[in-house]
Amino acid sequence: MATASATQVTPTLATLPGDDVRQFMWRFADRYDLHLLVQAARQVARGPVARLVAQGGRHSHAWTSEKAALLQQFDESGITAAALDPEQGGFIAGPKNLALALIAFELSWVDAGAATCSLAGNLGLAPIHECGTPEQRAQYVAGAAPLKPGESRRHVRAAFALTEPIPFVGVETGMLAGKVRVADWPAGGEPTLQVEKRGRFITNMAFANVVTAAVDSDDPRLKGSCLVILEEGDPGTWDRGTPTKKLVHQLSSTNDPVFNLRVPAHRIVGGYTVKDGVIIPRLAHGEIIEAVFRRTRVTVGLMTAAKLLSAVEPVILYQRRRFRGGEGAPGTPRYELGLQQKEDVLHRLVDIWATGEASASLGFEAARLFDELDPLAKQKDAWLAGRKLTGRAALKELAKKQAEALELVPIKSRPGGERDRERQEVREADPLIQFATLDAQANVLCPACKLWNTGHGATMMREAVSLMGGYGVTEDCPGFLGQKWMDAQLEATYEGPEAVQRLQLSLTMTSELFLAQFQQWIAGMKRLASDRPGTGACALGTAMKLWRWTLGHLQHATDADGAKLYHKARQGVTFPLADALCWLLAARQFILDVVALETHGAANPALAGGLPGFVSFFTDLCHVQSARAAGEVGRICAEIVFGYNRHPAWDEASCHACYAADELEALEGLIPGSAGSAPAGADVTAGGRTHPLKAGPCVPSAGLEEFMRLRAQLDGCLTGCRLAKDRAAEALTQVMTRETLDYPA
Repeated sequence: MATASATQVTPTLATLPGDDVRQFMWRFADRYDLHLLVQAARQVARGPVARLVAQGGRHSHAWTSEKAALLQQFDESGITAAALDPEQGGFIAGPKNLALALIAFELSWVDAGAATCSLAGNLGLAPIHECGTPEQRAQYVAGAAPLKPGESRRHVRAAFALTEPIPFVGVETGMLAGKVRVADWPAGGEPTLQVEKRGRFITNMAFANVVTAAVDSDDPRLKGSCLVILEEGDPGTWDRGTPTKKLVHQLSSTNDPVFNLRVPAHRIVGGYTVKDGVIIPRLAHGEIIEAVFRRTRVTVGLMTAAKLLSAVEPVILYQRRRFRGGEGAPGTPRYELGLQQKEDVLHRLVDIWATGEASASLGFEAARLFDELDPLAKQKDAWLAGRKLTGRAALKELAKKQAEALELVPIKSRPGGERDRERQEVREADPLIQFATLDAQANVLCPACKLWNTGHGATMMREAVSLMGGYGVTEDCPGFLGQKWMDAQLEATYEGPEAVQRLQLSLTMTSELFLAQFQQWIAGMKRLASDRPGTGACALGTAMKLWRWTLGHLQHATDADGAKLYHKARQGVTFPLADALCWLLAARQFILDVVALETHGAANPALAGGLPGFVSFFTDLCHVQSARAAGEVGRICAEIVFGYNRHPAWDEASCHACYAADELEALEGLIPGSAGSAPAGADVTAGGRTHPLKAGPCVPSAGLEEFMRLRAQLDGCLTGCRLAKDRAAEALTQVMTRETLDYPA
């Protein structure tokens, strides 16, 4: 990735990246099971799903027989069973976050509604898979495995009913209108529960036969909230409800169901205990939601990332063919390049591609992180259970492990000879310390991925549509880009809208353990910049330092009225700072993925010829994205640091600090050179002591010198970023594409 000299020929992009590139960037080159899964999901997406969209399947929000046929395609391809353990009928052992992320990515490359249809079934089962009793897992999770020839059992199709009807929908997950009460409790027998739930925007309800529903107690004999498993056929009302008239995701089923059912108490997810005649669920609904959503939010983020990357080839084809059929013969620039003769459209496409790469990098890193974290979480739970630690006692022990993890971070960053080897090895071998370290990262990366990928991704999808001209908003637009733009708006609200993610980030990004690791990431970017200056890692590292300084400053600073700045209620401070962090995390992970490609890509002989071109092009994209991230961070931090102070006015107190021009001239006559003694940025009044025409004296910088130094350094670090953008734009004019997309229009 080193910058080439002017006399060297820089390798350039020859073809669009394929699986051989992605397997190294997204770290599944050694996972043959995932290679097969990607191919299977792609065949479904670019075959049956694409044909259904092209034939007008999105014209109706009703669940049609053509849409229902996709369920069989999911079953036969292995998509349905991918979420299950081998003993439940699946084929992937161990954690499956990366596997499900890849499925979501492939399906969303064509249509996010189809992806949602698949993933919603996993979401419906996730509370049981993550928190259910062994009996619940055996009955419902294993029951979701596709039927084998000759089997006559019921095939479980699941849905998750959390949200309530308006006005409650979208308010907060802690506000539940659904109620549960004890309907019958025979002496010495199991209680029967009466569950009332009116769902809103519930996916898969046109065909689901099992629903996990969040409800709150309406009975003194049942404590708190919980999730309850409902089955079609339970006594009472099972009303699938009215289909939601969506403008988006029409290949998924969305209804407003109504349930009023009697179910046995053993359907409470996670089980329950009885104390003093009161049923106590082992897990409140909020605890289960936290365990579920922190994983499934990642796949939603990757759905939008897939849209951005899927837009690249259709836009290139449109740009090159824009003027064909008019003036310009084959072989002329007008015929061969079309709109790509103009720099603007190329630069805008570079921004779209860079955003897509960064969002995919962030999403797949989060998925891999949860694959590492999940087995450690199970070890943590077993460790606590073995010592019978619960509540405050458990939190106290985990706090000790977090403190030990915090000690390990600087030890690992020291040069080899300076490390305390024995101490490091003991701590690294402790699964609870590993859990604490990774959990601090996951608590940030999950909401960051969901927030940035879907929020900024939707904005960039609008840019992709605009590059197609009027074609972008037509039904036959290649790549279905207009529909993907609309779909992205819904993904930004899935599993908590932007405000939910920002709120979570504002709390988790201040974790001492996360910030210690973030400090090491800064050092890592600076080291990487020394070896690979063309990546933009230098600018990114400086932007990370600026963000870290700003966070520390705001945690102790007050506004002009003396009110604390960094506070949960001051979302004008905490939310923009969370946004800024997302830009940094995405750009950083993109750089690390390109380094992984360069480091390990040569292991694949099929990449040997094209690897230098891919690395060179992606390096320039990294530089472009890092510069954009640095610019956003600089702007946000400057607004917050200075924006809560009052600007000085031309009053007596402020003018007293100004320097009069005639006084400085007189002083210069006595002491040559003293006229330049006025501090930089200080105001000098003209003759008659009139002040300059502006709002007031320049803002004093006392206490902010380090911020201003970093901000000035950051601006200088942007050197070369536009040259990188020019190179990437030039590569777009030369890259070879297919004559047509590999799925119908």
